[in-house]
Parts: sequence; structure tokens; C-alpha cells
Amino acid sequence: MELGQGVQSLTEKAAKPHIAGGGRARDAWRRWAPAAVALAAALLAASYFGAPYLFGPVVTTAKVERRDIVQTVVASGQIQTPYRVAVSSQITGVVADVPVAEGQDVKAGDLIIALDDADAREQVKSAQAAVDQAEARLKQLTGVQAPAAEQNLKQAQANLTDAHKTSDRAKTLLKQGFATQQTVDDAQKAFDVAQSQVTTATIQYDTFKTGGFDYLLSQTQLTQAEANLRAAQAQLGYTQIRAPREGTLITRNVERGQVVQAGKDLMDLAPAGQTQIVAQIDERNLSLLRLGEPAQASADAYPQQKFAAKVIYINPSVDATTGSIQTKLSVAEPPAFLRQDMTVSVEIEAARRPSALVADASAVRDISSAKPWALVAENGRAVRRDVKLGAIGDKDVEILSGAAEGDRLIKTSNGQIATGQRVRLGSDE
Repeated sequence: MELGQGVQSLTEKAAKPHIAGGGRARDAWRRWAPAAVALAAALLAASYFGAPYLFGPVVTTAKVERRDIVQTVVASGQIQTPYRVAVSSQITGVVADVPVAEGQDVKAGDLIIALDDADAREQVKSAQAAVDQAEARLKQLTGVQAPAAEQNLKQAQANLTDAHKTSDRAKTLLKQGFATQQTVDDAQKAFDVAQSQVTTATIQYDTFKTGGFDYLLSQTQLTQAEANLRAAQAQLGYTQIRAPREGTLITRNVERGQVVQAGKDLMDLAPAGQTQIVAQIDERNLSLLRLGEPAQASADAYPQQKFAAKVIYINPSVDATTGSIQTKLSVAEPPAFLRQDMTVSVEIEAARRPSALVADASAVRDISSAKPWALVAENGRAVRRDVKLGAIGDKDVEILSGAAEGDRLIKTSNGQIATGQRVRLGSDE
């Protein structure tokens, strides 16, 4: 009942009393009625406005109870691959075609840039002709000249044998008186000529046969021509710039008709495979970070679609400018909507305590200091207790000591409550 309504009710009852005993009693009541009403109003006002001073204010509390708590580290990061591949040309040329677009997914070997190849094709034709000529020369040497030289050598050796026999016969006849010295001299001359012919034929055959000088020269010429052909073919291949591996083209700095120089970056390829989140964590949370800690992430563009991640790298140094530590998290199963350099929010699970002693964080004073404390509603008074905290969640904190299960901690939202002050329990929030 409101104060005004109580006073009005008493006044109405006083105005219409039921009095026995006649007019004298009625006159007495009329004299004392205003004082009675004033006294009743004063008592009612005292009970309404004075209770907080007499019995303390009604306070909202947080009950200490056992339940699971998870401490997390929250940060913002970006989607990145472990590395990026810069695509460039190995030769100088004019761009004939760029059959891919920025952001397109490509497979290893896909054509992504085509250079004008007219000159390169002519060089391949010229190199091929030189190879054909060298092969023909080697075939002629091994198939014609070497066999012919071998036959000439055999013929020269046969002639030498005959000349040797003729010379011996002439010498015998000379001793028997049936031949002249001239006959012997002619036979010896024929033998010397045959011997010279064998020497010449041997040299020629040794030159043409496998391993001979002409053979090695022809083989070298063929090898050189084949090398030139491979070089020309490689130059032709360089006009077709292909994706070095599967991935996504995230930048494109080349257009048709442009003259490109060797070594200049034309595209950047983000290889498919492992996806990472690179986040900057406040150095105050360094003690909470561990390799292998699980995390939940969500893209700012798709906040309701969370995906799992895991801490795989913590930079050993702190960025002095930002006071943060670079941390990398792997995404084993990246959702299809993820894009390179997309902004994501990360919630790293730093600690999980099942069935811990937990209270609402709003009931702990100086929670970030070295000596947190709480006011416990105990026997109608606010009693200060120093508390030791464990895991700190988004809304709850783990109480390691200083409060027991079932204790009701006075929330900071009650305003200034002094230690030892009388309090009345309200609801738990």
C-alpha cells in the first residue's frame, strides 16, 4: 500500500467513527481525531522511508554455485594462407591473352597468361632444322663412310699381303738366277705402296668408326643442336605462363597488350590447402595462450556461421608499437565462404573448468587487480572477503578461495555498499 493511500484510508475511517455513548464522546473524538491521524501518518512514513536506514537497503546478489566455466581470449584477425606464390614471366614479351580473372580458382598447370610466341616458334623451327642436319651427318658417317672405309682397309690389307708375297718370290728367283734386280726392285716398290695404302685406310677407318674423330665431332654437333632445340622449346614454353599449383588468384597486375619484363610480378596466387588466421593478441593475455588450444572463429560477414580453429604459432616477440603478439591459428575445415584477407573474430579457449565454484563477475570488486575482493551478504550485513580467482569467463569467474558454495555476493550494481553495512537480501540476478 502506498503512503498516500494509507493516510487517506485512516482519514476516512476517522471521519466516520462508530462511537457509542452519545454526543459527549463524539465531541471528545473530534478533538483528538486530527492528532491520531497525524500520528498514524508519521508511523507509516517512518516504516516506508526509514526501513533502509534501520534494516539496510535491499540488494541484488549473485549466488556462488558449481557449474562449468570456460575462459576465452577474444581477438580480431585475417584469413591468410601460409604463403603466397608470386607469378612472373621468365622472358620479356608482349601479353597476348589473360584468360583468368582476379579471385578465380585455378588448378596446377592451368594457363593464366599467354605471351606472343611468333618469334619463339621460328627459333624452334630453326633449331629443329639444325638437329635434323646433324642427325643426317651422323647417319651418313655411320651408315656410309665408316663401312666404306672399313672395306677400303680390308682391300688395302689384301693388296699388302699380295705385294709381300710377290716381293719374296722375286728375291728367291733372283738368287736362283731366274730374275733380275729390276724385278726385285719393282716388287719391293709395290710392297711399299701397298703398305702405305694400308696405313692410310687404317687412319680413315679409325676416323669414321664409332669413337673416331669424325664420329665424335658429328655426335658433338648433334648434341649441341639438340641442346639448342631444347632451349628454343623452353623459350616457347615460357610464353605460356601456367599456374604453378592449385589455388586462388588474389591479385592481377597484367593486361593484354602490355610488355612485361622478366622477373616482374604479374599475379599473386594463394595456394589451396591449409588456411590460417593471423591475429594480434593483446600481450596481457600472453599467459593464457598455449599451442594447440582450440578456438571458435566467425567471419564478420557471416557472424552466425562459426568454424573451428587451433593455435599453431605464437610469435616469440611482442610488437612494441601495438603491444600485441602475432598468433596464427590453423583452420582444418575452412567453410566455402572464406576469402583471402577476410576479417574474422576469434575466441580462443584458454581454460575450461568443469563443475567449478563460480560466481557472476559483476559481484567481484577489483577483478583485474592483484587483490580482488567481494562483499558477502552474511547475517544481514555486508562482509568483505578477499577472493582468489581462477578462470575468468565472459560473465562468470571461478572462485578458488574466499567464498563458499551457496554464498550470496553483493553485486556492484547496488552502488556504494560499505563493509559491515546492514543489507536486506533481494533477488539473485
